[in-house]
Amino acid sequence: MGKGKIAAQSSHASLIAALNAKRDEKNWYESWFKHGMGKIVLKVDSEEELNRIYQLGTKAKIPRSYINDAGHTQLPPGTATAVALGPAPEKYIDPITKNLKLL
Repeated sequence: MGKGKIAAQSSHASLIAALNAKRDEKNWYESWFKHGMGKIVLKVDSEEELNRIYQLGTKAKIPRSYINDAGHTQLPPGTATAVALGPAPEKYIDPITKNLKLL
């Protein structure tokens, strides 16, 4: 994906995860919003790794999202492009993401 595509897919993922948090974990959402809506963008090496991160977020019951591309530009329809975890306390997210590198 090009830089703009990565930015768009990351934005989709973070927005949906935040809306899920606002619905399901209101206190986590409000704290995150009040403190500047921080985000960290990390990279994975494969779709399998992206799936694994999402499944670990599911198991940990963290607000999350999984994004599949619509296929209008660079990628075939349905291509997995991004996962967002949180907003949630670091103690829930860090064990899942600790081995990932910054984008």
